[in-house]
Amino acid sequence: MKPHNTPELERRLMLSLGFTALIFFAELIGGFWTGSLALLSDAAHVFMDVFAIGLSFLALRLSSLPPDDRHTFGWHRLEVLAALLNGITLLAISAGIWYEAYQRWLEPPQVRSLEMLIIAFIGLAVNLVVALVLSGQHERLDPKYDPQRRHVHNGTPHNHTRKDLNIHAAFLHVIGDAISSVGVIAAALIIWRTGWYWVDVLASALIGVIILVSALRVTRSALHILVEGTPEGISTQALAKSMLSVASVDNVHDLHVWNICSGHVALSAHVVLDEEGYHQQGEVMSQLKEHLRSGYGIEHTTIQFEEVPCEQANGCGSS
Repeated sequence: MKPHNTPELERRLMLSLGFTALIFFAELIGGFWTGSLALLSDAAHVFMDVFAIGLSFLALRLSSLPPDDRHTFGWHRLEVLAALLNGITLLAISAGIWYEAYQRWLEPPQVRSLEMLIIAFIGLAVNLVVALVLSGQHERLDPKYDPQRRHVHNGTPHNHTRKDLNIHAAFLHVIGDAISSVGVIAAALIIWRTGWYWVDVLASALIGVIILVSALRVTRSALHILVEGTPEGISTQALAKSMLSVASVDNVHDLHVWNICSGHVALSAHVVLDEEGYHQQGEVMSQLKEHLRSGYGIEHTTIQFEEVPCEQANGCGSS
């Protein structure tokens, strides 16, 4: 299992972390100064951006460590654990925002709308810069993927771009915060023109919804990997059928496909060969591995050859 090699990504993360920290302090101070809950809510969201990007950077550094005797797959799962922690903390933040919004709905305080508007514009501009820095970094094309051999699932060609779940989580934080900033700007404009202070409370509640959606998406993806669910875009039935197209392969069973982390897919399978293939196992093994690597982007494979299905001989679990 190859360690992550991401010096360019680490540099972008550090740059994003610096920009995001500036937004946080500006909106935190501005929120207390203007009395705006929407601005404070956005500051809380930005704080989670800082936390998410910092955690992403730490996870990337640790996941680049090589395997050892106690961690034979290396430290790749730290990426997934960091993403899960990000999702859980976002859930807590959204609940806190809704509670404060309810309190303020009962008695809306006065808000400095013009100052709130200026700070929100600055926050939006910096968020767009950070999103641009991280854009495209949460997806990467498998370098050994052959576009001429891409498989088709449900009529749709499957592109072998791999999402780095941890970076994707940080990217979602930033995009969500940019949307939040737009909401704060709209609220500030309405308050400035009408004096409806309750709009600030409504905007903060909507920001809570945005945070919740991001939290559920990231948490669900992280949990799916941790319970070793089948990677997104891969059907085990279609994969087994595809493996049968390799010469001398008669049967595929006990097939398992899972993510080590968002960037590494692993596969294990029992393969029954015909008589000719059983005497040419090395060649068939090479063909199968190349088929899985170029067609599905799966590099880490464990394949056991058999003359008859093992459930008919010694007994084993079947997929």
